[in-house]
Amino acid sequence: MPLTADANGVFPIAPTPFFDNGDIDKSSIDRMVDFYLECGSTGMTVLGQLGEAPKLEYCESLDIASQVIQRAQKLPVIVGVSAPGFASMRALTHEVMDRGAAGVMIAPPNTLRTDDQIVNYYHQAVDAIGGDVPFVLQDYPLTFSVQMSPPVIRRIVTELPSCVMLKHEDWPGLEKISTLRNFEAQGTMRHISIMVGNNGLFLEYELARGADGANTGYAFPDMLCDVVRMTKAGQIEEAHDLFDAHLPLLRYEQQPGVGLAVRKYVMMKRGILTSAAQRKPAAPMSEKARVEVDNLLKRLARYDRRADV
Repeated sequence: MPLTADANGVFPIAPTPFFDNGDIDKSSIDRMVDFYLECGSTGMTVLGQLGEAPKLEYCESLDIASQVIQRAQKLPVIVGVSAPGFASMRALTHEVMDRGAAGVMIAPPNTLRTDDQIVNYYHQAVDAIGGDVPFVLQDYPLTFSVQMSPPVIRRIVTELPSCVMLKHEDWPGLEKISTLRNFEAQGTMRHISIMVGNNGLFLEYELARGADGANTGYAFPDMLCDVVRMTKAGQIEEAHDLFDAHLPLLRYEQQPGVGLAVRKYVMMKRGILTSAAQRKPAAPMSEKARVEVDNLLKRLARYDRRADV
């Protein structure tokens, strides 16, 4: 099924499992996808910013995406296809869509500065991949240094019908969500799915502002699924309590540079990954960081037994 503007729930950003020697760990990919299915995910994303996509060869990217799509059964899979040039973006997009991907995610290059440059870039990207391919607009200024104002997002959504989802990772960004939903209420922008990133660091309030769920990583995506589910069921205080218990670890994992190492380490301890290895160049965890994360897990386990690893 192609990705639509009605997508909601939790689409975990999947890390790429590696063995210590840098080889891709295919068994861990299957185990990870099975885990995402079991914990209530409504979709998933591969080859994202923390999927170490730039460290992969083209054939590796295609193999990983294909394995996840096949293993995910009927769950929609979004594939990150961001690339310096449109030729490789087009090639990977067509290959993964032929294999059953639901859509692709496109991040802006960090050379874009003006509103017109941003909008024109996405016009060119759609020209390259085809207007029939649903795409996710990734708004992550903290990493890409590209500032997308709500009017710019509205222009992209209005001018490009294949844009069906915003991956909202601006920070602070609560007012941006409110502004976009107000555009919809006023009839000046069609509805799109808004899924939040940043580890879901502000998830409870982003949901209250009109976000449809989370498209992000975290070593406990099952918690994110629980918070979204509880919020929809009206269990607001219970959702806040669960989220608050995880917030210290969420915050720790959100640190630039070390965050992926922390996530993989915890996922290894949970039995999802065989190894916490990253492909070089990498920023491995120090022994002090491991002690700190173990302490955070121990404290979290007092409230959520899933952290008792």
